[in-house]
Amino acid sequence: MDVRQLEYFLAVVDHGGFNRAATALHLSQPSLSQSVRALERDLGSDLFHRIGRRAVLTEAGTALIEPARNAVRSLQLARAGVESVHGLRSGRVDVASSPSQAIEPLTGLIHRFTRAHPAVSVVVQAAFTPRDVTDMVRTGVSELGLVATPGPLPEGEVRSYPLTEQRFVLLTPPDGPFPPGSVVRHEQLSGQRLIVGQRGSGMRAYVDGLRAAGVDLTFVVETEHRIAILPLVLSGVGMTVVADAWRGFAEQAGARVLEIEPATGLRIALVSRRTTLTPAARAFLECATGTANGAHCGARDG
Repeated sequence: MDVRQLEYFLAVVDHGGFNRAATALHLSQPSLSQSVRALERDLGSDLFHRIGRRAVLTEAGTALIEPARNAVRSLQLARAGVESVHGLRSGRVDVASSPSQAIEPLTGLIHRFTRAHPAVSVVVQAAFTPRDVTDMVRTGVSELGLVATPGPLPEGEVRSYPLTEQRFVLLTPPDGPFPPGSVVRHEQLSGQRLIVGQRGSGMRAYVDGLRAAGVDLTFVVETEHRIAILPLVLSGVGMTVVADAWRGFAEQAGARVLEIEPATGLRIALVSRRTTLTPAARAFLECATGTANGAHCGARDG
């Protein structure tokens, strides 16, 4: 068994099958299958049930995921440690983020980081809830994660680094019921039609809380595709509550962005595992938190 076989195994897991994994790895599908078969022989257990073109994890395969990620991450850390002797001239950092925070503050963080370290690539991985982000960091899928939560920041198996706060705002069509510049109180949302995201997200928890408090809202669309929300608002299907990260994007598109009172928001933080970070991840974290030395990364965004 070698680390490359573990990388191939994880690629099949992460891409949901052999064909997609082979494409991502720039390998032929038979070569990838042979490598995973060799790993299964070494371990003495099948890792996948092959069902037609599908690959479904066995119990043994599920048990291998976290140790495999730890082994691959350890090798990456060792390589990065050697490379860092000569400066941060290569490498990559993986950051898991939900869609809203991928707009901001992640765009600003990446801008500063890549200016300071142009040879290091940033890979942004999709997550849809704070739980998704912390699980991806905890299990080694991603080295860093950007979380947004209305409550306490996650701790335990991950370490949190507070960055900023984002309040919730209301997006309406240009001809919506509230005039430009209005401050909309919770009770004024009663009777309105809302477009909402999936359960577990901060925006969904907020509007579910309004409903529980007696605000009579109609959820006209529930979507996991966060990118569809703004077009739905602009087409007049309904309005939506989102994090303030959407403000610039929404205003440029023509939506009306209004403050909501009482103000409620999300705490934004980077999270990492409590183990040693690669030099690239450590540098990204230093840029984000404003602890980089000298002129690296410039001033921290407020």
